[in-house]
Amino acid sequence: MKPQFGRAVVGGLVGTIAMTLMMMFVAPMMGVHMDIAKSLAAMMGSSHAVGLAVHFLNGTILFPAIFVFLLFGVLPGNAVVKGLIWGGILWAMLEILVMPMMGMGVFGSNGPGMKGAVAALLAHLVYGALLGGISSWKSSSSALTANA
Repeated sequence: MKPQFGRAVVGGLVGTIAMTLMMMFVAPMMGVHMDIAKSLAAMMGSSHAVGLAVHFLNGTILFPAIFVFLLFGVLPGNAVVKGLIWGGILWAMLEILVMPMMGMGVFGSNGPGMKGAVAALLAHLVYGALLGGISSWKSSSSALTANA
């Protein structure tokens, strides 16, 4: 059964918050400084606030929409596995496409290096697991699925 988009938005929001907190607190414990909002802002030639807004719009609206409407039916496994795969795809796109566009090279070779790539992988897997799990959560009394 395909998840509902409303739940996927909630899952994306929770996943984006978790990923952001991991960048703030877990990555530094791995010896990596990560500030996606700053990196996005620099890439767009904009402010930190705009970078943060783009990060949250991607994680809360765009990526959950792609997950629900395009990928959920074709990815293998249960909802959490599908989310983990989607998180892995997003990580691969980051490392192969976005990082070079930000001048950091493939897999951060001109920036944070492999420590950064591993930290980003962990964050994207957490994001994907939360997106998949929350978007397919079964609850008969959920306000997100009530037919009012």
